[in-house]
Amino acid sequence: MLENQSRFRTAQQLHADLRAAGDSASLATVYRVLQSLAEHGEVDTWRTPGGELAFRHCSPTHHHHLICYRCGRTVEIDAGPAEQWASRVAAENGFIHAEHQVEVYGLCPQCAAEIGEGH
Repeated sequence: MLENQSRFRTAQQLHADLRAAGDSASLATVYRVLQSLAEHGEVDTWRTPGGELAFRHCSPTHHHHLICYRCGRTVEIDAGPAEQWASRVAAENGFIHAEHQVEVYGLCPQCAAEIGEGH
């Protein structure tokens, strides 16, 4: 179900989608499967503004996300510039084995149009 989504989805949202499609999986099962997928790197996770964990099927290569903070629409973006910046900042401060997460938030074109804001 996640493969057909362009947005991060919470376990409750996915559970409701499954139920609507006639699947009888319990919410606990949905949570367990999502946690396993996240642990194996098969889905990305994102903490929503409300603090809930959401999931999205993503490409296997390293990337970052551009996320609409209104509707949750998500676009994968190139990691190159962020990688270079993170490596440089870590090295400048003597850090090794540095890791990072980059999420860029804004309004997607559809949400901007709905609330009457231009580019």
